[in-house]
Amino acid sequence: MNSRTPKPSSSRRSRSSRDPAQEAVTRVERKEATRRAIVAAALRLLEDRSFGGLSLREVTKEAGIVPTAFYRHFESMEALGLVLIDESFRSLRDMLRGARAGKLDPNRVIESSVEILVAGVAERREHWLFIGRERNSGVSVLRYAIRTEIRLITSELTTDLARFPALSDWSTEDLNILANLYVNAMISIAEAIEEAQNATALDEIKRVAIKQLRMIAVGVAGWHTQS
Repeated sequence: MNSRTPKPSSSRRSRSSRDPAQEAVTRVERKEATRRAIVAAALRLLEDRSFGGLSLREVTKEAGIVPTAFYRHFESMEALGLVLIDESFRSLRDMLRGARAGKLDPNRVIESSVEILVAGVAERREHWLFIGRERNSGVSVLRYAIRTEIRLITSELTTDLARFPALSDWSTEDLNILANLYVNAMISIAEAIEEAQNATALDEIKRVAIKQLRMIAVGVAGWHTQS
């Protein structure tokens, strides 16, 4: 190579020396970051409206991407809605599993349960707002998906309740009814917590929630499966 032979540019050298595996990881990371941006944008917009009133163009504008880029991550707006439901109910499942993992104070189980619920709603307020709005008056596909998630959580709790010695003689049907009572009470309490306007209102919601769960507990103590 003489002095007149052009030297390869540094940019060419850097491109050729890049690790293909690292480039693939970077692409995956960028794709996931865009997906997360779309989900977060949708949740922000849903603070003051239902999912049915949300447009793809609004979501992509909020996420900072062009509308066509949306379809690289979701097949449709309904597909995005289903992902929002999955993520929202994941927070509820995490709370239940956390309680089972020992976060409950054994000396104040009901009070501790309400405290965990309050903390969970505060941490994932946008998820609870979305569930509360869509489970009764949202798009039919989303309503069905929410009911399915509630059934799955109820089934999981039914299995857990069956392990309690005091409930060992209960029928599966009765255990499922009890689990359904707890899950629906929890969702209703969470929705009320999300709507609390101030600390005084939140304290009142907590007081009533503790009474509600105690009433269920009293019913449990007096119930015997009919043969």
